[in-house]
Amino acid sequence: FQFFWLSLNVWLFGKTFLLYNQGLQYYYLHQMLGLGLCVSRASASVLNLNCCLVLLPMCRVLLAFLRGSQKVASKKTRRLLDKSKTFHVTCGVTICIFSVLHVAAHLVNALNFSENYNEEFVTLNAANYRGEDPRKLLFATVPGLTGVIMVLVLFLMCTASTYAIRVSNYDIFWYTHNLFFVFYMLLMLHVSGGVLKYQTNLEEHPPGCFNPNKTLRQNLTVPKAFEELFPDYTTEPFPEDPPVPEPFVQNSFMRVCSEEPKFQSHFPETWFWISGPLCLYCVERLYRYIRSNKPVTITSVISHPSNVLEVRMVKDDFEARPGQYVILHCPRVSALESHPFTLTMCPTDTKATFGVHLKVVGDWTERFRDLLLLHSNQDTEILPIFQQRRYPKLYVDGPFGSPFEESLNYEVSLCVAGGIGVTPFASVLNTLLDGWKCYKLRRLYFIWVCRDIESFRWFADLLCMLHNKLWQENRPDYINIQLYLSQTDGIQKIIGEKYQALNSRLLIGRPRWKLLFDDIAKCNRRKTIGVFCCGPNKISKILHKLSNSSNSYGTRFEYNKESFS
Repeated sequence: FQFFWLSLNVWLFGKTFLLYNQGLQYYYLHQMLGLGLCVSRASASVLNLNCCLVLLPMCRVLLAFLRGSQKVASKKTRRLLDKSKTFHVTCGVTICIFSVLHVAAHLVNALNFSENYNEEFVTLNAANYRGEDPRKLLFATVPGLTGVIMVLVLFLMCTASTYAIRVSNYDIFWYTHNLFFVFYMLLMLHVSGGVLKYQTNLEEHPPGCFNPNKTLRQNLTVPKAFEELFPDYTTEPFPEDPPVPEPFVQNSFMRVCSEEPKFQSHFPETWFWISGPLCLYCVERLYRYIRSNKPVTITSVISHPSNVLEVRMVKDDFEARPGQYVILHCPRVSALESHPFTLTMCPTDTKATFGVHLKVVGDWTERFRDLLLLHSNQDTEILPIFQQRRYPKLYVDGPFGSPFEESLNYEVSLCVAGGIGVTPFASVLNTLLDGWKCYKLRRLYFIWVCRDIESFRWFADLLCMLHNKLWQENRPDYINIQLYLSQTDGIQKIIGEKYQALNSRLLIGRPRWKLLFDDIAKCNRRKTIGVFCCGPNKISKILHKLSNSSNSYGTRFEYNKESFS
């Protein structure tokens, strides 16, 4: 997909480059600026397209609506919506690449405006005189100054978006990324300068034409005494061009022009490109703010092993589908910062409670845990009905769609989780516990890989309840549970008599993915299997490669990966 998008942008760059290189309306400007004109305008067209589309993947409400409605009935089309984050990142990288070309071209243009100043076309010049310092064009004009500030803003956004900074200090990424609004405001001012102009009267003045009126005026020498006797004579223009025989016009190599060239600035087309998506995004943010303005009621907080915190909440008129995620905002932790978390429990017709599991790995989650728990080392459930005022205000924005909503729409699904990546599947398992017959899913392969044995206790009760329920309904083959302990010093098991069903499915080591896929393909010949992964990139890449590989059983694997947009 990234290669296709890059190829499309290169094609647009080339088409626009040829337009400005060969277009007659840019003849005089091209004579002054050279290839700097073509490169700057071609890169600007690519930037317009990507600045327009980079916001659309961030319209989460729109994507959730399209995914959940019947507007998008095709499963393939819905799977394209799962690439929203990838598309957003691709557009961002494209903006960075072509911004470098755009800036370099305009630096050359500023130098050419100064050195190639033409007194015949005063309105076409951006410089005021020949040899003017090019730095004045960069720092003393609206297009130049806004361009410099935009480069600084874009540099901050790009560097803070790197994986290293996002992992080490998410706050920097969050605050710098929200500078996009400043970037767009500057972009609107940047294109309003009208520095580059095109010729409007091509019929009256074809580029490079012969102007006899102008030539005669330049070659005519008037005696000084005549000027003193008739001072007004020299200021009178010729009433019209001298008549030129028709055969001369047709047979000459140089066309005759009837007037001086006229130049006009382009209407800022960037406004057309970005105004729609920007307004749509702003309206959605306003809608999300109004929807999430009422805080939720926290009913319980549970501290699980391995620094995992479970928060259960209720909220009026809150509805969600299995696999969706929400964005949590706690003003006492951070006034502006918020984070996405997958729902591990969805509200149903019989219960209004919903919940999330969050791994305490950063400053935000650490402060949030300290506010929720009276003691950070507490391992018991807290239900302080008389102390609920101790809980901080918590706002929930969402729910939003994710690829895991499709896990119930396949006849066979393979769900692979790594560590805390099990959270998207928890809501699916909870839903199956309430009732599985109303869904298309008839067989679920559930693979969970963890580093320590205690991590399995996060959802051990849920897995055992679902296992027992399916055995009672005579459908033990409905779910195939495989638990892998990747790091251990010896034989271990999940402590507790009620976990015997899981202990028999606990394996030491890592899954042998190729054999696993071959076995699933053999048992489900000529079927389409949905593959869902939430975990480390290493596992994700292996599963993606195996899903795209062919097999001798006619089984097709469709790969899906969790990524918060």
